[in-house]
Amino acid sequence: MASLTSTKPVGKGMENGCEPTPMEKHVMFFDTNNDGVIYPWETYRGFRRIGSGFLLSIGITIFIHVILSSRTRPGKWPSPLFPIVVKNIKHGKHGSDTGAYDSEGKFVPSKFEEIFKKHARINPNALTSAEVDELLRDNREPKDYLGWIGAISEWKVLYLLAKDDKGMLPKDRVRGVYDGSLFEQMAKDHASKQKA
Repeated sequence: MASLTSTKPVGKGMENGCEPTPMEKHVMFFDTNNDGVIYPWETYRGFRRIGSGFLLSIGITIFIHVILSSRTRPGKWPSPLFPIVVKNIKHGKHGSDTGAYDSEGKFVPSKFEEIFKKHARINPNALTSAEVDELLRDNREPKDYLGWIGAISEWKVLYLLAKDDKGMLPKDRVRGVYDGSLFEQMAKDHASKQKA
């Protein structure tokens, strides 16, 4: 099972050098220069490093930064560079999600386990594509269209990039996405395949 600790140094954007929350760790992989701010080009490169295709990387980068930049940046005026401030990522939490992060960006183990207790029927430690669809339907809050879109995009991209060769999304990989460790592992795996 993945660890909730990160070996990545805390960027200047982290408050008082405090240990980052799991939600902050979730996005820190994309902060390539460790300055506490993630720019679209960093997100794009991060998705390419984990094996995402060109078009998916561009599309998901645009989607993420358009949605999260205004929520995580201080001040009222938008930035043309659409940066995401890591220490404020908790403000990017959307509705219709699993609840595995609380409102402060802390990991909630019981909510994480609930995902698999409720939806993993074929294998108690993995999700099929149909089980992911069921999870998304069950978590929908009425008229929370932006939350639905956020949850669908997160889970569908996760399934596409992290499923195993049997079409299953393993529990340890889902856990790793919540603490950010999965991205580092996927980048190493992708780099190894490129060398072979």
